[in-house]
Amino acid sequence: MRFQAAVLRSYDAPFTMEEVVLRTEPAVGEILVEIAGTGMCRTDLAVRRSAGRSPVPAVLGHEGAGVVVRTGGGTDNGIGVGDHVVLSFDSCGHCPTCRGAAPAYCDSFASLNLFGGREEEPPRLTDASGDALAPRWFGQSSFAEYALVSARNAVRVDPALPLELLGPLGCGSLTGAGAVLNTFGAGPGDTLVVLGAGAVGLTAVMAATAAGAPTVAVDRHPERLAAAERFGAIPLPAASSDLPGRIRRLTDGGARYALDTTASPPLINQALHALRPTGTLGLVARLHGPLTLEPGALDRGRSVRHICEGDAVPALLIPRLIGLWRAGRFPFEQLIRTYPLSDINEAERDCDAGRAVKPVLLPDRASR
Repeated sequence: MRFQAAVLRSYDAPFTMEEVVLRTEPAVGEILVEIAGTGMCRTDLAVRRSAGRSPVPAVLGHEGAGVVVRTGGGTDNGIGVGDHVVLSFDSCGHCPTCRGAAPAYCDSFASLNLFGGREEEPPRLTDASGDALAPRWFGQSSFAEYALVSARNAVRVDPALPLELLGPLGCGSLTGAGAVLNTFGAGPGDTLVVLGAGAVGLTAVMAATAAGAPTVAVDRHPERLAAAERFGAIPLPAASSDLPGRIRRLTDGGARYALDTTASPPLINQALHALRPTGTLGLVARLHGPLTLEPGALDRGRSVRHICEGDAVPALLIPRLIGLWRAGRFPFEQLIRTYPLSDINEAERDCDAGRAVKPVLLPDRASR
């Protein structure tokens, strides 16, 4: 099967639109999805800085949504041809953490999601010349017209919904909202500080507002702070003097929870100092160097932990977020700017420059 995809040939090269060849049919438990739209996530762009850990050439993309056009049968969740689905991360389903309803910490998470699939698998995706492309990025490789995925990382959604906009629910929105709703279990009266008002941070703000948790959003960009305020947070510039003190005053003695999306050690330390006793800081961004904690940062029962994929079971959290969105309480679509898939390099530039909070790429079928 031949179709168009955006291929990253090298870490410092632009994406190129190419014809690619899918050389296998869906196996038992797999589905072939015609992509309607796919979000661009910072994790996709971080491949450029992976120092060779993620193989290229590759087809990236891991916030896909589309329609099932073929199935290998044996799908445990009953997904079949014609179903509208949102795609999320992959997991094995049988390791201890998967069985414990924590698929984001699957024992095989790295091999299934970060390194193009298991090495022992034969190439399933090649370029037009027959050279192998690294597929299965987060079980998807959805910067393409089609994606072959495990039915396990697909969630059926109402066909009346605008499918092309739903992809970000599979990762970015899942991460931000899941940290608030799952990891923290934030509710009315809990206080939260969100560091970084990008796509993940702003969906965390939306979820906190929906949960009734007063929130302070910290960022260095005025337009991002204005967006956070629009979604219910108190805006606070990152350059504010005595940032921990200001957060403590705004949260009645200290935030109960903090979520860092910046990977900035100074901000992480300031957030820890802004927590109330026994408060928790969650980290969702990959740190690029050592994290040195200042004296007293973990005093009085404060704790810090890494959060992967919002501690979510996608089949549970994605419908919950859609329900909040339909009720007008999770307006994630306001973060989205759409681009044709062929304009993926423009979308990447706009994402890097902050001109687009959440680019969503739409396959160019109508133009051919």
